[in-house]
Amino acid sequence: MFGLAKTQMVSPEKALPGRDEPIPVPPRHDVLDAPLAPPYPDGVEIAEFALGCFWGAERKFWQTPGVVSTAVGYEGGYTPNPTYEEVCSGLTGHTETVRVVYDPSRVTFTDLLRVFWEAHDPTQGMRQGNDVGTQYRSAIFHRDDAQREAAEASRDAYQNVLTSAGYGPITTQITGAGDFYFAEDYHQQYLSDNKNPNGYCGIAGTGLSCPVGVAPAE
Repeated sequence: MFGLAKTQMVSPEKALPGRDEPIPVPPRHDVLDAPLAPPYPDGVEIAEFALGCFWGAERKFWQTPGVVSTAVGYEGGYTPNPTYEEVCSGLTGHTETVRVVYDPSRVTFTDLLRVFWEAHDPTQGMRQGNDVGTQYRSAIFHRDDAQREAAEASRDAYQNVLTSAGYGPITTQITGAGDFYFAEDYHQQYLSDNKNPNGYCGIAGTGLSCPVGVAPAE
């Protein structure tokens, strides 16, 4: 069953049981040389996005000025501390997620929303391009009311652009952040120069600009 594309969300009672122990991750970011897991530097904030295969999605964010650290993991489902194979089975309910740790004096949450919307096609439901399954669904996991309101406003603004260009409705899930489970070591910064700079990247945007925010500070 592992690796099969699953496009229907699993119910809590049918989800895999997972485990108590978290997946170990390296202490430092391979590109930004910052903490991969808490504690993070003072003054930073956290945002969490799902936009398809997390390898390419993470690279989009670590390349954004003002981002202090990034990590890939699993969120939005039921199984505690899942493995990659379990998530790919469709039996955890999680989606591949990028945690973005950022300096709000250099880049705002709205700026990150622009990166999110423009980096993928948010109208595809339980898939992103050729990657099919619930683990590839689009999602924004807000951590407070301000993030929720900004996410909803940006969704509505981008929907107008997409509709004018002939796209269907946005299927992005906007929901409160739950537990973020770090993915295995080999997934972290997978597309860095030290690992797989020419590796697979399954995300692709629509080519349409999202009319929110301003350009991140240099």
